Amino acid sequence: MSDEVGALVFDFGSYSLRGGFAGEDNPKVDIPSTLGIIGNEEGLPAKRVVGQNILIPRKGTDLQSFLKDGLIDDWDAFEDVMSYMLQYLTPEEASHHPILFSEPSWNTKSKREKMAEILFEKFKVPAFYLAKNAALTCFANGRHTGLVLDCGAIHTSAVPVYDGLVLTQEVIRSPLAGDFITQQAQRLILDELKIEVVPYYRVASKEPVNEREPAKWKERPNLPPVSTSYENYMLKCQMQDFVASVLQVSEDRYDQSQADTFPMVGYEFPNGFNFELGHERFQIPEALFDPSILLEAGGSSMLSMSHIVASSISLCDIDIRPVSMICLHNILFCCSYPLLINLSLVLLKTKDHWIAVSS
Repeated sequence: MSDEVGALVFDFGSYSLRGGFAGEDNPKVDIPSTLGIIGNEEGLPAKRVVGQNILIPRKGTDLQSFLKDGLIDDWDAFEDVMSYMLQYLTPEEASHHPILFSEPSWNTKSKREKMAEILFEKFKVPAFYLAKNAALTCFANGRHTGLVLDCGAIHTSAVPVYDGLVLTQEVIRSPLAGDFITQQAQRLILDELKIEVVPYYRVASKEPVNEREPAKWKERPNLPPVSTSYENYMLKCQMQDFVASVLQVSEDRYDQSQADTFPMVGYEFPNGFNFELGHERFQIPEALFDPSILLEAGGSSMLSMSHIVASSISLCDIDIRPVSMICLHNILFCCSYPLLINLSLVLLKTKDHWIAVSS
């Protein structure tokens, strides 16, 4: 047997949990960060469902995340998740592999200590290292100084990195992120367009229909009664697919008359209902750059992507202020949420605007 044992790498986010082997390009396991909680009698520990199995409709199962603000909030659930992922990755020799965990830049000392305690005492790992995810993003792109713009599920963050060290006091976050865009898409579909969204798990069969005609479908028989949290989660998954498939960031500043000149894009729901969307598919993503466009949703009080970048740079200590220009020329964008069409392209085009704002 070889003396070299590959390290395991884990990256936990509010949207998904990823794990794999160091040195490989892609994770071996990528599962939802939401867990299924099967109700038991009072006083007994809850049974948790981990991975894609949460998508199976079950009676008496609630869905919830064990993360809060991107940090681990339920350590019993964390142990179940780690058991599942380690069993998947290394079913026979999990305790032989050192582990690298990425962590948000705002993680706390007490949570680091608790994670180390569990990994060493319960899982008997030989070595364990925690690294800031922003610094890892820089290293992965061949840089040691830069500014990482991370668009996640619950917030978008701007994190400056100087010589491999994260400047934690200069981190800026905004709730204008993936879940907010998904909520706005859901409001458009349900409240404005009055479209009934039927999650795929309810559909047994469907027939083709013309655009905006009532759907012709049959419900799957013998479905168990599901919890409200399960129904909401499946609706959210459908809206995430809609966002990734239809919504698009405009290459120029959003203008409804100009957006109306673009071809409409069609979308079909699991029950067969289909329709086409015009300027609205540009309006919702525009909030990432101009939150005031969604005044009715409280967008005006949120910081846009360009503003959190400028604010993060302006907070840098005056002794390292020259590093600000290096950061502005090394903005690294990462997205741990379904990526909007054109988003990375538009970020490149607006980079000069960020420099002007911060100066």
